Amino acid sequence: MFRKVLFVCIGNICRSPTAEIVLRSALGSSGIAVSSAGLQALVDHPIDQTAATLLHERGLETDLHRARQLTPALLADADLVLVMERAHQARIAREVPQASGKVMLLGKWIGDREIPDPYRQQRPAFEHVLGLVDDSVAAWQRYLR
Repeated sequence: MFRKVLFVCIGNICRSPTAEIVLRSALGSSGIAVSSAGLQALVDHPIDQTAATLLHERGLETDLHRARQLTPALLADADLVLVMERAHQARIAREVPQASGKVMLLGKWIGDREIPDPYRQQRPAFEHVLGLVDDSVAAWQRYLR
């Protein structure tokens, strides 16, 4: 049983906080802790404005998010680590090999899809990413309950 899920991307301002907020909303009061971090986090930055706008349009709160750096301690504490790209998975395996067994692609159950980085792109890129996150979260939910 997974009690702590950690999402990881690069800056922790677009993809991983979006996935964190979407999964937390989907799980409701399940008792599963959901968080996120970045491999090269823009520490203390809020979620990207376009990502925030899309989530706010769904009634989801983003104001509490502040980017944080991924650490070996965060990896050790998580039961499941969901990354956006295979390169993220490889980097974690290289830098913190003891965590590699619990690191998987967020898009694993939707054809091993990677979630592209929408950073500094227009709204359609963020909409595409949100759609992939939605599909991925829906596919993961059966394994998290």
